[in-house]
Amino acid sequence: MRWRWLFCAAMAGAVACPMAAFSQESAEQRLQRLEAETQALRAELAQLKSESLRPLPPVTNEPTSSAPDEPTSSAPHSATSVPDSAASAPDSATSVPDSAPAPGAEHYTMDELRAEMKKAAWTKGDFKIVPYGILWGSTTYESSRTNVGDYALYVLSSSDQGEDAWQVDAKSTRLGLDVTGPQIAALGCAQSGGKVEIDFQGNYLQENKGTVLLRHAYVEVKNEYFRLLAGQTWDVISPLYPGTLMYSVGWGGGNIGYRRAQFRAERYFHFSDHLLVTTQASINGDIISEFGPDLVGDHAAWPVVEGRTAFTLGDRGKGGRPFEFGISGHIGEQSWDFLTPPIVDDDEIRTWSFNVDFRYPITKRLGVQGEFFTGENLGAYMGGAVQGINTTTREAIRSTGGWVDVWYDWTDRLHSHVGYSIDDPINGDVTTGRTYNQFYFANLSYDLTKQFLVGVEAGQWKTNWAGKLPGDSFRLEFVAKYGF
Repeated sequence: MRWRWLFCAAMAGAVACPMAAFSQESAEQRLQRLEAETQALRAELAQLKSESLRPLPPVTNEPTSSAPDEPTSSAPHSATSVPDSAASAPDSATSVPDSAPAPGAEHYTMDELRAEMKKAAWTKGDFKIVPYGILWGSTTYESSRTNVGDYALYVLSSSDQGEDAWQVDAKSTRLGLDVTGPQIAALGCAQSGGKVEIDFQGNYLQENKGTVLLRHAYVEVKNEYFRLLAGQTWDVISPLYPGTLMYSVGWGGGNIGYRRAQFRAERYFHFSDHLLVTTQASINGDIISEFGPDLVGDHAAWPVVEGRTAFTLGDRGKGGRPFEFGISGHIGEQSWDFLTPPIVDDDEIRTWSFNVDFRYPITKRLGVQGEFFTGENLGAYMGGAVQGINTTTREAIRSTGGWVDVWYDWTDRLHSHVGYSIDDPINGDVTTGRTYNQFYFANLSYDLTKQFLVGVEAGQWKTNWAGKLPGDSFRLEFVAKYGF
């Protein structure tokens, strides 16, 4: 009982202190002070309205005397993510006049242009919208054709293909908006926000007519202790990605985890400066990975549940190199209608996984990371060599695999990754598909600027097939990525 009295006394003191402070200042004094502050704000607003923007120079083909400066935001050398912030774009209220500047008017430098753009940020009340993206071009030679070609999920059997091919692609280009909103008082003044991001790797008929693919679309509320999210984003399970330059980051070859609609909750326990424990849980839509004229997939009666617990050990401050270790898993069902004899309606097939991930920066320049997984019916999670069920036996395909990646930063701009990845379905679970999939990769990338990356990657892929000859392919890919 004693702790209750102590708690009540503490709460009473917390309430009494503000009340006492308020009583020391009369209502009249408060009114006078507020009127003075209002007048000062009005004067400042009038001054801002009186300022006019300098007009931008006309667009010509004449060279300027000032060389373009480098972009200011950083682009990750692993090239698997995009910057969280970017330069702001003007809204209609502060657009540049249509008329050209008078002859002899001073031209903008790149720094001055960025400063003007920041003044014209996209804002609406308490909301700030920041556009970002990656302009992405790649060209690839492969000694034997793969699926998809522009990037590899597996090698086609030499019984069916086997020819070499050259690919040129720009559909990996992505665009997005980061949204920051007001703080939520009911949730401890946690910051609200969201994200929308697309690329152009959706279904298409011609390669130069890529269609929009939704990557992320979610709203979130977060602070240093928790995060709540609703919408589509990455899976909770297996959150790391090997440092390959390829768009598909090892999917189908040993790296599981994709994007799907979900409701997610995260909690961060800061036990000390050297120990952080993160717990994550989500309920997710069940995605169908197999299609055919004789089967129809549908949603099960309950969502897929994902969870993860992670430990961050070591100094998390600037210059620190903490060791990160996580354990995750998921469980759920998929519902199938089999339309050929024996006809089955609403056949529930389980999906589950158990996963381990780690990341260890050994020195300032050298580090290693990796993941392990095992489970069944993992096609929707890019596991089982992108196979979930055997449509002949109508059973789930079990699979085990993982990947390891070693990185080294030769300089602040020159980076390398070397890795191996494997996805090994149980042979007895597969009658007509892929029974083994692996690849090696090594790359070298260079940051021309903080956001302009070029790189080259060599990879060797091998895919075994049930009842067919295996497929082996050497891939050589060059990429150029410009983030903004």
